Amino acid sequence: MSGDYSHLRETEIESEVVFQGRVLDVRKDRVRLPDGRESIREYIRHPGAVIVIPVLDSGELIFERQFRYPLRRVFLELPAGKIEPGEDILTTAQRELLEETGYSAREWRRVGVVNSCIGYSDERVEIFLARGLCQESAQQLDQGEFIDLEILTLDAALLAFRQGEITDGKTIAALFWAEKTLREGW
Repeated sequence: MSGDYSHLRETEIESEVVFQGRVLDVRKDRVRLPDGRESIREYIRHPGAVIVIPVLDSGELIFERQFRYPLRRVFLELPAGKIEPGEDILTTAQRELLEETGYSAREWRRVGVVNSCIGYSDERVEIFLARGLCQESAQQLDQGEFIDLEILTLDAALLAFRQGEITDGKTIAALFWAEKTLREGW
């Protein structure tokens, strides 16, 4: 995308941390709008995350079923996790795949990034494709983490999305990349 779009930019006047948690911070900023007036922006600061598209030699993908408290239900999603401070994004992807599935991969490719909730969060999710999978161990889940693994073909995963079973935004974005990468050679 070209152009600087300076006529759309807002500038920070003042920033306040409303809440500081283990995973995220809630901010309330006073900003100057492009027309010179002031406004308030409330948003979440997040350290970023990765999502992995783990492709078995059969071409099937490894998914997870996990309860997500904010919506109080179990979701079907791809392995993902938070980037630790100072951690390289590939290292995060490798760690999360091993911890959540017990698999490692010989081949890694970063295929894209998604900004999940641009209206109220600065979170970015880096998308990786992992191939040449090898089961190293059982899952090495964090304390308080409970995950079931499920193997799906790409077609079955896309059908689950179309039927409303997959609603997680980062998984939907990763499925787009999986389809384009695995079928069209992007």
